[in-house]
Amino acid sequence: MPRDPSSFVHETALCEAEDVGPRTRIWAFAHVMKGAQVGADCNVGDHAFIEGGARLGDRVTVKNAVLVWDRVTVEDDVFLGPNAVFTNDLRPRSGPYKRGAEQFSDTLVRKGATVGAGATVVCGVTLGEYCMVGAGAVVTKDVASYALVAGSPAVRIGWVCACGETLDEAFACGCGRRYALGETGKGLLPR
Repeated sequence: MPRDPSSFVHETALCEAEDVGPRTRIWAFAHVMKGAQVGADCNVGDHAFIEGGARLGDRVTVKNAVLVWDRVTVEDDVFLGPNAVFTNDLRPRSGPYKRGAEQFSDTLVRKGATVGAGATVVCGVTLGEYCMVGAGAVVTKDVASYALVAGSPAVRIGWVCACGETLDEAFACGCGRRYALGETGKGLLPR
């Protein structure tokens, strides 16, 4: 499939991928490898790297210097802050012990999630819908939907609304949205 003609690739960017959606913008010195998928209305910042096999949904913001590797799937409406890093190999080696892509672990970033600046997401985890990963956090296990996590390793320190504001003790937001606890480990559900 040829790249949509309404997409924009800066003259200094390297976009080898053909699967780039309409109105997506890829800025200076970004590199999108062959085999990567980038949805519609995305914004890929300067010096970002998206490896072949990575998949980005629609309306994803990839700020400057973000690294998204093979086997990372990012759903719609996700924000990836500057210098956020994903991994895909729990035991990386080079030389004779280097593993093939078939041994990498999948990572899933669900709809509406935010990954803060400088955060690291270790492979094999799922970031729940509309969760928020704080700046500089190191995510080593799944993050529940609407959870606010921070630290190294990242732990839940609160809950956030789809709008990004912190929820009160009754899981309510000043914007009018309300939530209830879902299944254990799954996080919140809109009410």
